[in-house]
Amino acid sequence: MQDEDRVPPKRMRASDADRDAVAERLAIALTEGRLDLDEYHHRLTRAMNAVVIGDLLPLVADLPEPKRTEAVPARSRERIPSSAWKEWIDEWRWWLGGAIIMSSIWGVTSLLAGSLLPFWPLIPLGIWAAILLAAAIWPHNDGSRRR
Repeated sequence: MQDEDRVPPKRMRASDADRDAVAERLAIALTEGRLDLDEYHHRLTRAMNAVVIGDLLPLVADLPEPKRTEAVPARSRERIPSSAWKEWIDEWRWWLGGAIIMSSIWGVTSLLAGSLLPFWPLIPLGIWAAILLAAAIWPHNDGSRRR
């Protein structure tokens, strides 16, 4: 196919993805207050009925590019990797599981002894908790902290 035989971009058939992209841009314009509800519905109907890309272009030509905002600033994501927090919380879940098991053993042995024995799980659980807290404060190999 030669260049002169190609269809100009404005006359190329629009795909579902093209129509969806325009619909999303119109929705963003609506939420930003750039379009009122009637204008939005009018343009959305025209976008969904568009046959060629040239039908879609005028629907967003007077709209600026949407602003890209992130829920969490990039600096925060670099400083606090979510996987590190997840791992730390998972470690505390293991601690809680160990606390339940050790406390259950203490309770059963106290029942069998007929009186409350000294609460020995306090020692291993306290050491374990201190290690978990130190891990939250102690810098990682790359110099960052978990918090």
